[in-house]
Amino acid sequence: MKTDDSEPLIGLVGVCAAGKSTITMHLRALGMRVKPIAQEHSYVPDMWKKLTNPDYLIYLDASYPVTIARRNLRWTEKEYQEQQYRLRHARQYANLYLFTDDLTPQQVVEKIINFLSERRTGPD
Repeated sequence: MKTDDSEPLIGLVGVCAAGKSTITMHLRALGMRVKPIAQEHSYVPDMWKKLTNPDYLIYLDASYPVTIARRNLRWTEKEYQEQQYRLRHARQYANLYLFTDDLTPQQVVEKIINFLSERRTGPD
């Protein structure tokens, strides 16, 4: 499905294996404008904004054990904590925070769609 430039740009940030690539693929398939942002690898606190400056910033999070299980990562808890530290600015300014440990990709997508729908229609 072709994306419409009038659609809001959604930025996805989070630790490795939180779901950025998977969720990006699902949202793009629905015609949404989505940019996964590899902020977790940068020492620049607001790199997410410099790279993308999205209309909505969504923070996807996952626990250390789940990140290892999802991608067979060979990293230490200290490295995981470093990514969390590097992402602190993005987490602070995120419009939506989702802890993905117990969510399927479809559930994450549904939560994002619901969030965006509420923003477009306003409060009841």
